[in-house]
Amino acid sequence: MRMTVLTSGSKGNSTVIASAETRVLVDAGLSCRELMKRMAMVKEDPSALDAILITHEHQDHVAGLSVLARRLRIPVYFSEPTHRAWVRQMTPRTTMTYAQWLEHVQKEKEARAALDAVETANPEMCEQSSSVQMEAASAEGEEEDAPEAAVKRDPASLPAVEYFQPGTSFCIGDLTIAPFTTPHDAADPCGFVFESATESIRMALATDLGYMPPNVRSALQRIDVLLLESNHDLEMLKDGPYPWAVKQRVLSRVGHLSNDATAEFLARDYDGNATYIVLGHLSETNNVPELALLSAEEAIRERGKLLGNRVLLAQQSEPLASICL
Repeated sequence: MRMTVLTSGSKGNSTVIASAETRVLVDAGLSCRELMKRMAMVKEDPSALDAILITHEHQDHVAGLSVLARRLRIPVYFSEPTHRAWVRQMTPRTTMTYAQWLEHVQKEKEARAALDAVETANPEMCEQSSSVQMEAASAEGEEEDAPEAAVKRDPASLPAVEYFQPGTSFCIGDLTIAPFTTPHDAADPCGFVFESATESIRMALATDLGYMPPNVRSALQRIDVLLLESNHDLEMLKDGPYPWAVKQRVLSRVGHLSNDATAEFLARDYDGNATYIVLGHLSETNNVPELALLSAEEAIRERGKLLGNRVLLAQQSEPLASICL
């Protein structure tokens, strides 16, 4: 299995998880163009992705979602409350209900199907139309086929949507995925544990946590590669430039894990099983990578070993080299 953190931080989050047969992208928090660039940097083939999974609807996790999913024509997996929240976020001026939106999407699909039939019957006419549409493709690089471009673009349109429920495992290819609820100020935030059907390897992502509740501590047992939040240094946050209301949010039980809270988990509740611990979602304003690293390494110093418990830092500005087990 392989974990490749493309970006992690307050400005964007995205990670590739790959098994022998399946590749999924967890979150799409940068633009489509930037995500494609990051994947090229670490030799991840975007066209090989099987799906996109979304932890929650905050912008630093979904900024490039709609464009990337449409470009790659792959399904997006949400919890239903997260999908509802994302649709409202993408269509803030609409007054339609969620049920009306679903009906609208169905009508859009039927219109596309009708245009596909026209293309089949009149390929020459559609080829001419396609050349005109491609000239008007967006700067994002999303060149559409004429039948799809001819339909007015719904900003919340996706090739396919699949729902999961936190607490209930599901499969994509040979990956078994166990989503777990996390405490954060979003509609239905979650983390994920990934396990390959052909390998006894488990990888997990747990960021955007106000604290470490029992269900999260339980989910993060027997993990071989763990991406864990270490968002801020408490003193830097308290003395920093954020407005007091934002500081209260970050410090709350639905905010983000501090270096101290992450270290406390590693010292008291972590089982010492991981080959790699990746510290992610570091604040560029209220943290220093060296502080986060020192805090985590001190917490697990009694468990240090040659082939395990190596602590790495995920960065906002560039992808982390792929971790392969």
